[in-house]
Amino acid sequence: MRATSRKPAYRPAWWLPDPHTATLWGRLGRREPRLPMHLERWDTPDGDFVEVARLQGEHGADAPRLLLFHGLEGGVHSHYARAMFREAAARGWAADLLLFRTCGSEPNRLPRSYHSGETSDPRWVVEQIVSAFPDAPLGLMGVSLGGNVLCKLLGEAGEELPANVRGAVAMSVPFDLAAASRHIGRGFGAVYEKFFLKSLIPKALAKIDRHPELTPLRTVANARTLWEFDDAFTAPLHGFADAADYYARASSLPYLSRIRRPTLLLSAVDDPFLPPPVLDRVREQVRGVHAVELEFPDRGGHVGFTSYTRPWRPWYYGEWRAAEFLARHFGVPNVSRGQTP
Repeated sequence: MRATSRKPAYRPAWWLPDPHTATLWGRLGRREPRLPMHLERWDTPDGDFVEVARLQGEHGADAPRLLLFHGLEGGVHSHYARAMFREAAARGWAADLLLFRTCGSEPNRLPRSYHSGETSDPRWVVEQIVSAFPDAPLGLMGVSLGGNVLCKLLGEAGEELPANVRGAVAMSVPFDLAAASRHIGRGFGAVYEKFFLKSLIPKALAKIDRHPELTPLRTVANARTLWEFDDAFTAPLHGFADAADYYARASSLPYLSRIRRPTLLLSAVDDPFLPPPVLDRVREQVRGVHAVELEFPDRGGHVGFTSYTRPWRPWYYGEWRAAEFLARHFGVPNVSRGQTP
């Protein structure tokens, strides 16, 4: 595990004093510009499709590229996706956002969805981008659920990743899915859980309606927690025995020691989606793994990392730090025309 000294240091915003305000500011307070991205549909080898939101780079086919994996029920509307596209655009990079199955503009065809351990679509998309842009350095980034997917993919692939993949950043990762699922519903965290279920359950029922063979899974309508949702729908739909089996096999924690490409893990100790002791287990997993760099500040919330002293002029450290790390491994200057610290 490698540590480096960096400037500027992250200073949590004093005006977001607790994990929940730090987390909710991203959704309620941030204003990110709309960028000229376009949506493409890519047919997958299994007869289905995924959608990819794309932002063209300024410097042609060999410009650095960013591929982003979103979080639970995320997509082009997610503040962190818009922020990373803005950061990429400010550096002249191209950027792609993989929209997981069911998170695009329309339902996917097959009786399957996405989940925290599903890495086949992301790996296939990486291969397509590398094939189309063989001279472009590629950086991968995953946020929340997408961060777990990314860490698992990095561990599964090890040295087999294409050489174009120069580095990766995983932000606010639920490394232990069972621990995260138990933790998120406690106290105020129940608000997040209800928010996710509000879209997850209707989408699950719509999929069941389109595929009558899934009718036994309609009990998902009664789910009141994410664990119950995964037990009733995610697990049986994707071949797991139950939620506990799904969490055990899909969690990225056991894969971290196998990561061989430069990777930054950025998580806040006060992340309301994950109990802090899990980060201690992450430290143990990557002890001696030179490819992995850890940054676990005490404060930041979930996908927050808002900094600076003036509420009317916040600085978003998380996206800047991700781009700084990737720029270093792309071998390009850490120069951005966007927000500066």
